[in-house]
Amino acid sequence: MLLVSGSLRTASTNTAVLRTARDVAPAGTAYTLYDELSALPHFNPDADADPLVPIVVRLRNLVHRADALLFSTPEYAGALPGSLKNLLEWLIGDDHPGSIYEKPVAWVNASTRGVGLAHASLRAVLGYAKANVVEAACVELPVAASSLGPDGLLSDARERERLRGAVAALVARACRGT
Repeated sequence: MLLVSGSLRTASTNTAVLRTARDVAPAGTAYTLYDELSALPHFNPDADADPLVPIVVRLRNLVHRADALLFSTPEYAGALPGSLKNLLEWLIGDDHPGSIYEKPVAWVNASTRGVGLAHASLRAVLGYAKANVVEAACVELPVAASSLGPDGLLSDARERERLRGAVAALVARACRGT
């Protein structure tokens, strides 16, 4: 599973949620936390041709190898952060096997203020990409910095259990292949 945080902040609660998702996930599932978001070049359709820049090749290869994608993103100016939208634009043009097309995807809303517009935008872009949104795995889990333990992971048992359920639903859908 590929975990993608839409936040570039070092102490991001969105990234902390994804690290926790990796920690509470079903045994036997491989997880990769994508960490090159800030380095992706701006999407340009003219550059979406061979030879692609190496960072885009790495991103697409991670997506190809992943059985599912889990996002957690803040909302900036009433929409997705530009860096996450940029990542999604690089994925839209990928027509190779294993692309985001029909791949199971979900997201965690980690904001204490809500991010309805960001998730509506994420849903629209993922729909355009024909990704398979797994509704049972999309969860609102407001996380304040005070909810994180010394290890940087969610410390509240109820929050961890809700996240475990969401991740399990996404893994189950990925295992079914639909």
